Amino acid sequence: MKIFVYLDESGSIHTNSPTKYFAVGGYFTFAEDKNKITSKYKKINKKMKDEKNIPLDKEIKSYNMSDNDKINIFNQIQDIDTFYGTVKVFDKNQMRKEVVESNIFFNYAVKLVLKDCIIPLLNLSQINESIEFVISIDNRNIRVGDLNNLETYLKTEFCLSNFDFKVTYYDSVYNYGIQLADLIVNTFYNSYKDRKIVEKVLPYLKGKNFRVSLFPGRKIKGRIAKIEYNNNENI
Repeated sequence: MKIFVYLDESGSIHTNSPTKYFAVGGYFTFAEDKNKITSKYKKINKKMKDEKNIPLDKEIKSYNMSDNDKINIFNQIQDIDTFYGTVKVFDKNQMRKEVVESNIFFNYAVKLVLKDCIIPLLNLSQINESIEFVISIDNRNIRVGDLNNLETYLKTEFCLSNFDFKVTYYDSVYNYGIQLADLIVNTFYNSYKDRKIVEKVLPYLKGKNFRVSLFPGRKIKGRIAKIEYNNNENI
């Protein structure tokens, strides 16, 4: 079984930056809806560019979208059967040590996204095969020498589980899944940084489709129920 995960980040990892929070997240889905989600987002994205006279080869970042743009995207995407938004938010004021190596901390953050936000939603008793997490990540903050580190790190961290990992880095300009991940992680990042920024958008997000976890601790907002594969969330 393959689970497709799209991730981006918001804020700054370093404790000496002025931002109080840092977040890693995006969404995950299963094979049957992988292309449906990105195709839907691509269609919405093109319509926004046409309306705003933005070139097709230019990326629209979440901070360039209006509240109505964001609401429209979430309304069209969030009820696709196996779409699940997933975000880990880090309260840097609670971190006692400075982050010396940002890429190492990013790897740790991705592990926590899996551990706290994705795996708890999987009803492993209903899955009788190995799970491969196919992870797509924006490459803008990753050094060339570190491209293979995350995949190796995850395989080591989850060596006692029947999980495998394939990590690929993309330029988000050409990857609609990562562009959607940017919108999701930035929305929940702003909900902690300054709720007023997204106060008009948040009421439209359905709890069943999103799971957000705060670090430190494992405080959860959103979905807690496991995904049941014998209902309309069937994979």
